[in-house]
Amino acid sequence: MGMVTLMGDESPLEVIVFAYGMEQGLGEFYSSAAGMIEDKDVAGLLRKLARIEESHKQKLLDLYMTLNTTGKGSEAFEAEIMNEMMEGGFTTKEFLEKNRPVMETTADILSLAMMLETQGLDLYLRYSQKAEDEESRRVLYRIAEDEKAHLAALGDMMEAIHNEK
Repeated sequence: MGMVTLMGDESPLEVIVFAYGMEQGLGEFYSSAAGMIEDKDVAGLLRKLARIEESHKQKLLDLYMTLNTTGKGSEAFEAEIMNEMMEGGFTTKEFLEKNRPVMETTADILSLAMMLETQGLDLYLRYSQKAEDEESRRVLYRIAEDEKAHLAALGDMMEAIHNEK
């Protein structure tokens, strides 16, 4: 697994930048995987998951701009993003290499996505406990709540697949 770089003393803006990079990495993973998968349903699900990560990124950018008192614009924010890592602490390349064999069905993809979202949720909750200031804690909890909502949506998609059978 890749290395997670939060220490617990980050500012709320640094936490948002970190989370945005992870969301971006996961979105890139889904997009890359969609281009490699021949099954149209599986590729379509991967593209849908990539779009969901884009909406997570937009929420984080909006939050950053709300908390940002430095006068930096969205271009400066984008320049700070380090996206080698996706949720779960993996690089996109690492994750694709290790998991390509188990990415054949929509249920496989949903299971992987649920695993990654659970890891992201766990990460944000653990770091919220380490955060030294209240605002950073609040930001991390807010991101964790978004991960919980995404996990619930993935669970609904998985249930729908099982009900179709």
